[in-house]
Amino acid sequence: MSFWKQFQPGFTCLAPMEGVTDIAFRQVVAKAARPDIFFTEFTNVNSYVSEKGRQNALERLKFLPEEQPIVAQIWGTKPEMFTETAKAIKDLGFQALDINMGCPERHVVATGGGSGLIRTPERAIEIIRAAKTAGLPVSVKTRLGYSKIDEWRGWLSMLLAENLDALTVHLRTKKEMSKVAAHYELVPEIIALKNEIAPNTVLIINGDIETPADGQKFIEQGADGIMIGRGVFHNPYCFEKEPKAHSRAELVDLMRTHIALYEQNGLSPYDPLKRFFKIYINNFPGASEIRDKLMHTREIPEALAILDEIGE
Repeated sequence: MSFWKQFQPGFTCLAPMEGVTDIAFRQVVAKAARPDIFFTEFTNVNSYVSEKGRQNALERLKFLPEEQPIVAQIWGTKPEMFTETAKAIKDLGFQALDINMGCPERHVVATGGGSGLIRTPERAIEIIRAAKTAGLPVSVKTRLGYSKIDEWRGWLSMLLAENLDALTVHLRTKKEMSKVAAHYELVPEIIALKNEIAPNTVLIINGDIETPADGQKFIEQGADGIMIGRGVFHNPYCFEKEPKAHSRAELVDLMRTHIALYEQNGLSPYDPLKRFFKIYINNFPGASEIRDKLMHTREIPEALAILDEIGE
């Protein structure tokens, strides 16, 4: 059975997010309420094939057995590097790989990678075919287009013609970033296109989905799964099948877990950890003041001392 065919319609995924979905945060989400599928953060194929960058790439691809099922996400522009990296991903124990063709960040697009590949469709096809040589199921995560919404039909048709194992569609263009609402109105047409060109390709919908319940309408329309990204910042328990309120003590305990996992997994430096504080220290009296104090800390013991004060 293909990796993607093991999941029933309505499955959930934690989106791959740069500097966010590392090994520590994935474990935090798993403790809070795990999705059906995890993705790694982005790994540059150029880094993997480089002697200088390989260690960084391997750090990004590190995962624990209990995180399975997990998909490795890679990005870049050179097909031959995808061939080499895909083989390594298979050797590392991943059961599937995903190609990033949707990241809108300026530094990624400037290289021609991420959503920049929407403007070079021939290269995108070469990359997909190169990644497939490792024998792993290959999926793509992308956007509707680069500049205009009406690019979606031609772009997605081309991807679907490659008989991908799965396709995740973020319902915005690169140019729109996250500044406008996701174009949910296009989902029925996208599903129809997928069924016409590649009925066996698994379709995942992404964009402004904050809970499984938010995405249920897409499953009813014929999509297979949903992906949550920024929603996990609003609620680390967002994958709960039966949502419930969580106390300040629970959130603080989850933050302690995150800090401990950050240390246990040898992640550094300290400052990137601060981007997560707003997830846990929020929506209670005095939260903004506490968060401000946390943002001025310089090392983990200082942050833990402030959490002790909250407990008292």
